[in-house]
Amino acid sequence: MIGESKMTFKHANILGYSFINTTFDKFMDQIKNDSTQHQNRFIITANPEIVMYARKHPDYQKLVQTADYLTPDGIGIVKASQTLGDPIPDRITGFDIFNNLLEWGNDNQKSVYLLGSKPEVIQKTVQKIQTDYPDLKIAGFHDGYFKDDAPIITEIENTKPDFVFVATGFPKQEEFITTNRHISDSIWMGVGGSFDVYSGTVKRAPTFWQEHHLEWFYRLITDPKRLKRQLVIPQFMWVVWRSKK
Repeated sequence: MIGESKMTFKHANILGYSFINTTFDKFMDQIKNDSTQHQNRFIITANPEIVMYARKHPDYQKLVQTADYLTPDGIGIVKASQTLGDPIPDRITGFDIFNNLLEWGNDNQKSVYLLGSKPEVIQKTVQKIQTDYPDLKIAGFHDGYFKDDAPIITEIENTKPDFVFVATGFPKQEEFITTNRHISDSIWMGVGGSFDVYSGTVKRAPTFWQEHHLEWFYRLITDPKRLKRQLVIPQFMWVVWRSKK
């Protein structure tokens, strides 16, 4: 149920947002325990872009503050925690959580509902999951191009999946989850572009770039149209630095 007790992690306050301050492994242990106990959980994996957007949009800011877990998705959040003297040990990205839970769900006969991305991408994602994780039940799926969400909501309510992954991008995915999470005691999480990467439609940065915290730069040079979005990172760090004073 929503509001049931959960493990209390240490938190790092970054510009008024309370990020969990723990390792990836410890966080995953907690989520798996939550799922085993059929707890209703809302995870937001936030990067600097999301924080800056929330600061300008009060309704979204309130929504972010309702999440059970706010995780540091992006090296900018980790760097900010170091700047503010409350260092976070790990990035905890939506894509890594997604992959880890698929594997664990397969090992434990869990079920998943997938919502978002283009029709061809969601089809590829479903096919790949069925191949990679044959013991993971797909309770249902739908692309992100819908005008009427009633059939989707009904399907989730009827199937009660263990995990609901929504890949419609922020703020839409978090708005959908906030409005509908009461219909199923699931782990609910917005996963942004994870279906695109998982399906192979979009290539994730190679390991070298990931290990050196340069995924943002890899995405920029492979997709220059992201420049405007990437400019948020120095703006975010400037605001963090000024908040120290």
